[in-house]
Amino acid sequence: MPLRRVILVHPRGFCAGVERAVSMVDRALARHGRPLYCYRELVHNRYVVDDLARRGVVFVDRLEDVPEGAAVVFSAHGVAPAVTAAAAARGLRVIDATCPFVAKVHAEVRRFVRQGCTVLLIGHRGHDEVRGIVGEAPESIRVIENRSEAEVIAVPDAAAVAAVTQTTLSVTETAAVVAVLRRRFPALRTPAGSDICYATQNRQEAVVELAGRADLVLVLGAVNSSNTNRLVEVARAAGGRAELISRPEELASLDLREVETVGVTAGASTPESLVQDLVEALRRRGATEVVEVSLGREDVHFDTPSGHAEG
Repeated sequence: MPLRRVILVHPRGFCAGVERAVSMVDRALARHGRPLYCYRELVHNRYVVDDLARRGVVFVDRLEDVPEGAAVVFSAHGVAPAVTAAAAARGLRVIDATCPFVAKVHAEVRRFVRQGCTVLLIGHRGHDEVRGIVGEAPESIRVIENRSEAEVIAVPDAAAVAAVTQTTLSVTETAAVVAVLRRRFPALRTPAGSDICYATQNRQEAVVELAGRADLVLVLGAVNSSNTNRLVEVARAAGGRAELISRPEELASLDLREVETVGVTAGASTPESLVQDLVEALRRRGATEVVEVSLGREDVHFDTPSGHAEG
């Protein structure tokens, strides 16, 4: 069964938060010149990070590595208040590219903590977004990753508990974790709307459809990208065969002998140019038909700040 067809699903790729962050760096480079410093990866995609590095962005894991008074970008994943304070102490000119959806979760945490709640943060320990959120109130926040942890988490006061989530989780799995918490803590407080961002939800819904149409689903994105990994998990949970690849060159390592139709999607920090490179690589492997399937529109847009750095 030779490879014949490629199904490109939409929505895929860059979300509004990533577009905003990249645009802010573009403007900052024009305004401040190079080098421009960025605290941790701007977004979790090596292709994007490497491209920015070639253009003069220096990525650092410690603010101490940024010269005093220099301009520094905070990534789309957000940072803890202590990082903001440390930047101010060093006289750094801050360009805050935090995704507005992530900033919303930070605000929710502050509100729940002011109400005296223990905040249960559903998310992945060690992820940049989670580290930033925990930094809002480390003494009041507990991270839980799954239903098993939700079953055993202990809190000081069961009547004063709130739950928020990382923005890039599996919608289905997160709902299951929240259901456990509601059973254990009937007074559980939650935000008015879901913390999982629109792009994460839309791409998961699209990949479920794709899994039913393709012999193999290729998810293009970084191995350290939460939303990208969730796409693979969701596709497999829907009964499909799915693989994560970071670059089109990795296609060479996959066995496509029993694959007639390949479905292609991309994580929210994956540029469209990389998707098109993958399509061309699939053509070279024998695909003769490329079909675009639209499963929904996305009209979310965030205004890009002027690039003025505060300090």
